[in-house]
Amino acid sequence: MLSGYIPILIIIILAIALAAAMLGLSASLGPRRDSRRKLSPYESGIPPTGDTRGRFSIKYYLVGALFILFDVEAVFLFAWAVVFKELGILAFVEIIVFLIIIMGGYFYIVKKGALEWE
Repeated sequence: MLSGYIPILIIIILAIALAAAMLGLSASLGPRRDSRRKLSPYESGIPPTGDTRGRFSIKYYLVGALFILFDVEAVFLFAWAVVFKELGILAFVEIIVFLIIIMGGYFYIVKKGALEWE
């Protein structure tokens, strides 16, 4: 029963072993000539300006979290749409309630100004 998975397991083990061998050999045999120029950040050939460790605005993280929230909602909608015909009217009512809750959250976010960049 599990004998069909043995070739896949062998390929995974070989891939991991090959990657580990290449990383190990390059780390042990490769030249180590660190210089100030090699350790400096590369900015498309232009001399670096400013601090490379600048902070991002918290708005980026908020927008990222909101994107994940609404992306998960899209996954639920896609799963529901795949089996829509088989579920009946009760599932339709449930998805409408789900959409109302999600849209309520969206309107709350817009009302609070979470998507404004001032």
